[in-house]
This record gives sequence, C-alpha cells and structure tokens, in this order.
Amino acid sequence: MNWKKFGRALLLPHIAVVITLLPVSAAFLIYAMMAVGTESAIAVASYVVAAYTLTICCFRMPQLARGFLSFREKNKYARRWREDTAWRMKISLYGTFAWNIAYAALQLGLGIWHRTLWFGSLAGYYASLAVMRFLLLRGVAKRGNDKDVLHEYRAYRAYGVIFLVMNLMVSLMIFFMVYWSRSFHHHEITTIAIAAYTFTSLTLTIINTVKYQKYNSPLYAASWFISLASACVSMLILASTMLTTFGDATMKFTERRWILAASGAGTSAFIVAIAIYMIWKGSKMMKLLNAGEEV
Repeated sequence: MNWKKFGRALLLPHIAVVITLLPVSAAFLIYAMMAVGTESAIAVASYVVAAYTLTICCFRMPQLARGFLSFREKNKYARRWREDTAWRMKISLYGTFAWNIAYAALQLGLGIWHRTLWFGSLAGYYASLAVMRFLLLRGVAKRGNDKDVLHEYRAYRAYGVIFLVMNLMVSLMIFFMVYWSRSFHHHEITTIAIAAYTFTSLTLTIINTVKYQKYNSPLYAASWFISLASACVSMLILASTMLTTFGDATMKFTERRWILAASGAGTSAFIVAIAIYMIWKGSKMMKLLNAGEEV
C-alpha cells in the first residue's frame, strides 16, 4: 500500500467530500448532544466525525484562501463589491431591508395570533429599521446620480426622528422583559450560536465604522448609526436570552430583572443620544448649506 498516497487522500479529500461532511457532521453532532446524550456510542462517533471534518478543513484552508483571493481578483462582481462602496452598501441594504420586513411581518402575525403587545413591540422595532433602510436605499440611489448634500442632511435628520420612534418600541420591549419577564427560550447550543452571530455583527459594525469614516457622507454615517443601534438592541435581546437559558438555576429573578433593567436603560439612552445627535447635526448642516457656507 502506498501510505503517502493514502494519507494524502485521507487528509486532502476531494472538495465535494469536504462540502458534504460540513453539514452532515454538524447535524450529527447536534443530534447526538440533544437526543442521545454525551456519553453514548453515537455521541463518540459524532465527535470523531466532527474532529475529522475540522482536520480536513484546516488542511484545505491554504487552498481555500488562494481560491478566494483568485476569485476576488478575477470575478467582476467581486471586484465591484470591493471597489464600489455605493453598490456594496446598496446590496447590503437590500438584504437587511428584506430581512427586517419579513421579520416585522412575522412578529406582527404572532402578535395578532397570540393577542400580545410583546410581539407587537418587536414588529414595530423591525418595521422602524425597515423604514430607515428603505429611506437609505432611496438616498443611495439618488446619490449615485447626483450628489445633493442638502438632501442627504435632510434625510440624516429624518433618520434621527425615526430613531426616537424606534426607541419607543425598544422601551416597550424592555418593559415587557423587565416587568412581565418576557424573553426568548432557546436550547443552549442555539443560544451560543446566537451569541456568536451577535458578536460577529457587532465586530463588523465597528470595522465598518473605521472604513466609512473616510467618505465623509451623511448617508454612510446614518447607515453606520442604524447598524450600531441594531447591534446594541441585539446585544440586549441576547442578554435576555442568555439569562433565561443559563441563569434560571444560578441567579435569582430579582437579580435578572435588575440586570435587564440596567442594560435596557443603557441601550435606550444610547439610541436617544444617537437620535438627538443626528437631529442636531442635520439641522446645523442644513442651516449652513442654506446660508451658502462651506461644511
């Protein structure tokens, strides 16, 4: 037997094998942990499959990195995504706008079905995000044709007003969380996945803060403020979820209530501060532009 050839086939299988093993090993591992326990033979087999999948992914990483870099340089859409900031922002806004609309409709339907304002407050929050992103889409489209700074600052101020409306929905959510102990109940694995997604979103928002500062555009600044406020509310929802999932056995109800009240008050105050700043700055810049002064 050619051991070298065997080892290469074992550690560097065809890419189709890697793509197939990724969802299979993940599903197998989740099933073993949730359905049969961590000490059964099935669980041990799932650990072995997951470890093997991780190993071959690590061995494939340099090849995947080279393929990604080659694709980024040769594909026209990848190049445009990297070089055209307005187009990249527009595509991102289309995705988040569609998601916000769909999620707002889902929460509204749940609110009507269960006859509760808890889901209604969630629907109002996501609807507010959808309105702001829709207005941003219109602003980006107009900016691509004819840059109108006065129009951008007018929209920038309007986003601040919508932030105040959104804060009413967030405050209602916080009231339900604190006073009526409304929250989200998930399995531990699902909660950890939500936490990873939330922290990733917050990290990307911070990265985009640095990236978009050089463009000195009210629309880009508004987009960043929307993403930052959304990330903060997601952190609040995550805190509520984790306290419900992991804190029932280790923390008293009063302690959870105080933690949620403090974090909720901080989130609400932050959104109000963003709204006031945007309204103030938008009004100030519009006044300067109408007077014909440089900004």
